[in-house]
Amino acid sequence: MNRHLLDLVGKTPVARIETPLPHRHDGFWAKLECLSAGGMKARSAVAMLLAARARGDLRPGAAVVESTSGTLGIGLVFAGQALGHPVVLIVDAELEPSMRALLRSYGARLEIVEDPHPVGGWQQARLDRLHAVRDSLPGCFWPDQYNNPDNPSGYADLARELVDQLDRADVLVCSVGTGGHSAGTVATLRRYWPRLRLVGVDTVGSTIFGQPARSRVMRGLGSSIYPRNVAYAEFDEVHWVGPVEVVDACRRLARDTFVTGGWSTGAVALVSAWVSRVEAGASVVTVFPDGPHRYLGTIFDDDFCRARGLFGPAADRPLEIGHAESVEVTGWARCRSVTVPRALGVPA
Repeated sequence: MNRHLLDLVGKTPVARIETPLPHRHDGFWAKLECLSAGGMKARSAVAMLLAARARGDLRPGAAVVESTSGTLGIGLVFAGQALGHPVVLIVDAELEPSMRALLRSYGARLEIVEDPHPVGGWQQARLDRLHAVRDSLPGCFWPDQYNNPDNPSGYADLARELVDQLDRADVLVCSVGTGGHSAGTVATLRRYWPRLRLVGVDTVGSTIFGQPARSRVMRGLGSSIYPRNVAYAEFDEVHWVGPVEVVDACRRLARDTFVTGGWSTGAVALVSAWVSRVEAGASVVTVFPDGPHRYLGTIFDDDFCRARGLFGPAADRPLEIGHAESVEVTGWARCRSVTVPRALGVPA
């Protein structure tokens, strides 16, 4: 156990982003969670494990088992080291080799799923393997990041840091995967700024906001299941973005601002810049969950992007749709009517 590691979580700076994405805009604030030990999701990982220990659901030294596309995995191995718990991660065959190596170097045991579920994709396949692994590890703890209310609570400190760092915020732009950081951050921020608007950013092919499940290039945002942590009632609008637009945004950030990151970072940067451009005078803030290093073989690799047609042309504004379930979007789109999907609570 190394509880002193917990002092390294959070207290991240904000940066002013004015890079044209692709057009000029008034600028927005980005909280740089890549500069926190364990990344953004260390906040939720620590919160979930501490709460479980307090309830007695996680016994001293017991294993922690979770499904992840990688980012929460880093947070969990950080929390596991700090609190003295071995970590078993259920990942899939599409997880980058560099991320596999990093997770193993931190002491995680990896269970790799080789084939996606025919309906629920990689997420459902990982969850199926997770239940089998749990049966083989008596006394282990499953945080269940998609549905655990302690996941959003981990972001209250992030919100309080933003209150200390900014004079005001009018619009919060959040990527949505498990729904944790959007729900937890907006709940606290609205105590200080009640009129704050929340804009969700999803990926094409994700079911979270009522679109059909499709194969997805981007990892870290979107879902092929319906996480209960998504606070649908808190969103004022949602955007879906495609990988072409995100690759363009990440590379523009790298060339112009030096501050850049992965799929979620590029997605929220693109939408934040658009909001800043169309809502003149609004104070727009977002969260960059991680940095670029995990994505050197994907977003920042010319061969990878060229082979998948990710070099354009990129849309420079969203297509407006009236209702999320009325049309399937294949590129950057926006909907100002956010409703709970009819299939909520079951695999997509």
